[in-house]
Amino acid sequence: MGDHKEQPLRVGAAVRRRRRALDLTLAVVAERSGLSVPFLSQIENERARPSQSSLEKVADALRTTAVELLAAADPACSVDVVRAEDTDTPSAPRARSLVRGHHQMHASEFTGDHDAGREFQFRNDQLMYVADGAVEIEAEGRAYRLGRGDTLYLTGGVRHRWRATVAETRLVVVAVAEHIEAVHDRPRR
Repeated sequence: MGDHKEQPLRVGAAVRRRRRALDLTLAVVAERSGLSVPFLSQIENERARPSQSSLEKVADALRTTAVELLAAADPACSVDVVRAEDTDTPSAPRARSLVRGHHQMHASEFTGDHDAGREFQFRNDQLMYVADGAVEIEAEGRAYRLGRGDTLYLTGGVRHRWRATVAETRLVVVAVAEHIEAVHDRPRR
């Protein structure tokens, strides 16, 4: 009672709309994402729910973000509760959206390790908060080590990447949703 939705999010229609808007075939999206055509078809037809990792691959292939696909799948509401148990998989590592729908703000919680080779760049400002454990964040050529309770604020445009340095680390990332981009072109050094 009081929860916006009890059903899990389905992104198939949003994926299909985006793919068609770009005039792409499933085969092209499969090639770009590394996922199979049958799996992509199942996602679009709501017969399969992609993991966070698969959703990010699909979003990258469609030149958008997982956040935007989820926002397109779930319109905004005034009040929404996201329960701790609303997670796809209980095993680490995992990412969990803390805000559903299309809003000006997006927040995610990352538990466990993270793809340290993945670089991010946000057009608008971002806040990273270590809820548990510890992380190392690389930004502007420097490494910052943060522990439980520490925060790091990044001005828009700063390229950065992070990795958990302690098992079961929980990192909360808050950013403006409409301008989130992931950049994959720089290898980790």
